[in-house]
Amino acid sequence: MTYDRLVCANCAAPVSEGRCPVCRANRERLQQGNFLAGLNPMTLVVLLAVLIAAMALLAHQTV
Repeated sequence: MTYDRLVCANCAAPVSEGRCPVCRANRERLQQGNFLAGLNPMTLVVLLAVLIAAMALLAHQTV
């Protein structure tokens, strides 16, 4: 999940805005956690489709 959809329990604002220290700390933690965390779901679907197509092409060429 990306942090732009999360709501802070401390200040009830979106975490991506970083209004309070809790938001800023969680935003930093989420940004450092995973390089795929910043990607939107559609980008991940496209990357998965490209990976599947590349594997199918590779399997077809080796047979």
